[in-house]
Amino acid sequence: MKLFVRVVDLGSFSKAAADVGIGQPSATKMVAQLEKKLGSRLLFRSTHGVSPTEVGALYYEKCKLVAHHVEEAESVASLMQTQVQGGIRISTTMDFGRRVLAPLVLRFLQLNPRVQIELLFDDHIVNMVEQGIDVAIRMGRLADSTLGARYLGRNPWSVVASPDYLARRGQPMVPADLTSHDALIISTVQNDSRWHLTGADGETVTVQLKGPLRSNNKSALMTAACAGLGIAALPTYVVHGAIASGALVSLLGDWALPTQEMHAVYPSPRMVPAKVNGFVEWLHAQLSETWWATRWSGSCVT
Repeated sequence: MKLFVRVVDLGSFSKAAADVGIGQPSATKMVAQLEKKLGSRLLFRSTHGVSPTEVGALYYEKCKLVAHHVEEAESVASLMQTQVQGGIRISTTMDFGRRVLAPLVLRFLQLNPRVQIELLFDDHIVNMVEQGIDVAIRMGRLADSTLGARYLGRNPWSVVASPDYLARRGQPMVPADLTSHDALIISTVQNDSRWHLTGADGETVTVQLKGPLRSNNKSALMTAACAGLGIAALPTYVVHGAIASGALVSLLGDWALPTQEMHAVYPSPRMVPAKVNGFVEWLHAQLSETWWATRWSGSCVT
């Protein structure tokens, strides 16, 4: 259609062929195939050039309209790939989403008024393609897959208890001391009742724990720890505010729980839209250094 329009505009097969970047024989053949497909003669051909037939003139007007819409659509698609605008569907976990990502998304929307975000919370790994997810924020080491990913930073964990609990039960000084304490256990983590702690010398110790409460919700476990029900191992971003206020005490300072990696994951490693790239680049900058100690970290009030 584009070629046909140029032939009519320029009154010449050779000029139209040069304009669209093909040879004249190919241009003549393509228009002839178009006429055969439509069952109508579109052009008068003479030594003086070409001109549209009555049917050709009507078809020309429709083709110009179609070509305009095609160019407009291509322009929109190109623009969306180069500018931070449009809708972004984001998936993340419950606690990280509510405490960290939601405040950051609000800030990003204020900076980018042409973006619309749908933020979905789910502690299970979702099928990004089936659910139309543009980017998922995931914790822990990624399994090998066809997904694209961008490293965002690290997510440290802390062992905590309330001052009241420690006054009653004593303070553990080494990992082995934990076995005589009540533990508040995350039920969504594999081998959740076994905590692995690494000392300053690189030695790793594993302790088997038990306690009065298991939950798949980190906020519930923090509330239980604040209430003096036991010792909890939780992401530092969950408990930092409570530690700062004195409601919780950080334990085993010479020992560290494994630090999780954080990644932004895409459905495909190729052709990531500019709106998604823009959000992930901005998020990466916000999650640098000690991001878990910023104002979104919660207190005992969840």
